[in-house]
Amino acid sequence: MVYGYVRVSTDRQTVDNQRFEIERFCSKKSIVIDQWIEETISGTQLPEKRLLGSLLAKAKTGDLIVCSELSRLGRNLLMIMSILNILMKNGVKIWTIKDNFQLGDNIQAKILAFAFGLAAEIERELISQRTKEALVRKKSEGIALGRPTGSKSAWLKLLENRGEIQSLLDGNASKSAIAHKFGVCRQTLISFLKKH
Repeated sequence: MVYGYVRVSTDRQTVDNQRFEIERFCSKKSIVIDQWIEETISGTQLPEKRLLGSLLAKAKTGDLIVCSELSRLGRNLLMIMSILNILMKNGVKIWTIKDNFQLGDNIQAKILAFAFGLAAEIERELISQRTKEALVRKKSEGIALGRPTGSKSAWLKLLENRGEIQSLLDGNASKSAIAHKFGVCRQTLISFLKKH
């Protein structure tokens, strides 16, 4: 499926120029646009609030999106990178005419994938660093870290009450009610039941 995507920011602008450019480009490349997505909305709006969001959700591996330039996808670099990342993960190609950008199975895509991976790794490292700094600060303020002394782990509580839990299950008690009774979350109880 080939999509033509055009966006303008205000009603005073027209999509005609972008559409003309895309049609001329596709004619040269022998590409047929199957569906046009045209919208009048600011590029600062999140993709989910635009028709672009539904396009990102329905585009499948091997589909192609053609637009006049990357700035039509979003107003800032982070938003554009986020959109390109979604397209790459879903195997969707994109071609922009003015900046001659092609995202597909090529060197540009590999460089972009590396950049996304590096950005994600940096973000994980920053989160880890912030967490460590917060723990050091709390410790220096005299706040005890970890489980309170003398408290039992959720699994130990459940293990000690395995017989009662089985009786409650046999009596058709809900997992939520059992979890509440023993002061654990429902998912912890479900994990415990699978293991034991």
